[in-house]
Amino acid sequence: MRSKGYKKILLILSMVYYSKISIGLLSFIFIALFAPFIPILFDEELSIEVLIVLFFMMVLFGFILHMFLNTKYSIEGDELKVQCGFIKYKPFKIKSMKKISKTNNIISSPAVSFDRIEITYGKFDEIILSPKDKHKFADDLLKINPDIINNL
Repeated sequence: MRSKGYKKILLILSMVYYSKISIGLLSFIFIALFAPFIPILFDEELSIEVLIVLFFMMVLFGFILHMFLNTKYSIEGDELKVQCGFIKYKPFKIKSMKKISKTNNIISSPAVSFDRIEITYGKFDEIILSPKDKHKFADDLLKINPDIINNL
């Protein structure tokens, strides 16, 4: 028979948190990609070159949309795994995490919202994430490493 502690660990093993999505950020990217085509579409005939460029811009936006919709953070055992679309980051050891805090840093990161948290780990390392439920995410990390300073 397994102990209750083992059941808690099993529950934590499969925790997945999807990133909060900023519609404003996604809209900004959409406008930046497609706004230059508005005058062309109204003033000129659609040439094959314009259609080809427009097609590639739509493919690029589809790739970006895929990254937005498939950014997730999963706690598996004592590791935090981060995936942003097709990109998988090296797992982070939860025991090496030191602090979780809110941040307004807009640096490129696997966070598709401006509602972000910063996790410091190791000696001088940090990662910026944007889980939908920041407090539950932090609580689940604290269950594995109660030494993390939670500044949310």
